[in-house]
Amino acid sequence: MTVPTDRSFTSSHEWLKIEGDVATLGITHFAVNELTDITFVEMKPAGESVSAGDPVGEVESVKATSDVYAPVGGEIIEVNDALSDDPSLLNSDPYGKGWLIKIKMSGGQGDGLMDAAAYSAAYDG
Repeated sequence: MTVPTDRSFTSSHEWLKIEGDVATLGITHFAVNELTDITFVEMKPAGESVSAGDPVGEVESVKATSDVYAPVGGEIIEVNDALSDDPSLLNSDPYGKGWLIKIKMSGGQGDGLMDAAAYSAAYDG
């Protein structure tokens, strides 16, 4: 799967798409492939404040449970409730319908964000 060029990536396999002061957060296709069949997703609720580097939820699969970290600080303003009913959206569309949360940014961005080329070279290449 091609890594989208309109977002930033972390070494812990989260992606971040920034539009104005809102960052949409998800996990990468590489992470989804490592986890295999995702069976459960739980995120912190809307209204929670987070700092860059904080865990914001977890993704469970038949193989493992993995924490998801916020690459930016701010307030969670939306959670993708569709994943509660159908966690497989992460497997089928991690960069689209499988987004996890939206954060209204107020704290800075985390260190070490990569562009698509750097992420692809490190993990998907």
